[in-house]
Amino acid sequence: MAHIVVVGNEKGGAGKSTVSMHLASALARLGKTVAGLDLDLRQKSFSRYIENRKAFLEETDKDLPTPAIHDLPEIDADALKPGENIYDHRLSAAIAALESKNDFIIIDCPGSHTRLSQVAHSLADTLITPLNDSFVDFDLLARIDSSGTEIIAPSVYSEMVWNARQLRAQAGLPPIDWIVLRNRTGAQRMVNKEKMERAIKMLSKRIGFRIAPGFSERVIFRELFPRGLTLLDLKDIGVKQLNISNIAARQELRDLIKSLSLPDVTADF
Repeated sequence: MAHIVVVGNEKGGAGKSTVSMHLASALARLGKTVAGLDLDLRQKSFSRYIENRKAFLEETDKDLPTPAIHDLPEIDADALKPGENIYDHRLSAAIAALESKNDFIIIDCPGSHTRLSQVAHSLADTLITPLNDSFVDFDLLARIDSSGTEIIAPSVYSEMVWNARQLRAQAGLPPIDWIVLRNRTGAQRMVNKEKMERAIKMLSKRIGFRIAPGFSERVIFRELFPRGLTLLDLKDIGVKQLNISNIAARQELRDLIKSLSLPDVTADF
């Protein structure tokens, strides 16, 4: 059965779709069969990324490992049982159709609280939460005092993950491996960055998540999106010599894959 990876939080702009695409493409490059589901039914950044990739490959007659993106199936509302939510049914039907045919299912969630996102979190074997290196984003996980050193209480998103964990426990499923990525970090060592590091370490022990390195802020990610490419594709499309920033970004991706500890996956690329 497929290992389900959910990439989510309830705030936009943290790099969820970039993480989803790079992870899905890396797994495909490692020979895994990968299915993608985009639960942001309005913006569809993950879907657009893969569509852009397919268009680029068709135009250039190149062959690159590519994950498959799938739409949620349409459901006849008349077929629902009393009290059954149509979005629950659509997501469950999608997972049922994909889980026996793929090694991994990558689910990219919207940057807001939706019923689909809530249900997806309860299905996660691995949950990845990208987080910008800012206390504005940290507030999604926990309320913190004015000094940035004392955690007052878990926040709304952490409570949703806790509820998802409870649902999985009640169903007799393995616990969610929750990983928070410190994403879009700056290169300089600043006071705010050090405070964030201390706060996240404290919170990880309190509510139970692992911390993994994410991606630094780099222009290359914005440049790759229109062609649907990832850092791993550069040499395959004719880039003979990578610059220092691109080499560092590829190493960040390797470090991320290693940190996730996904089943039967090594960062050999």
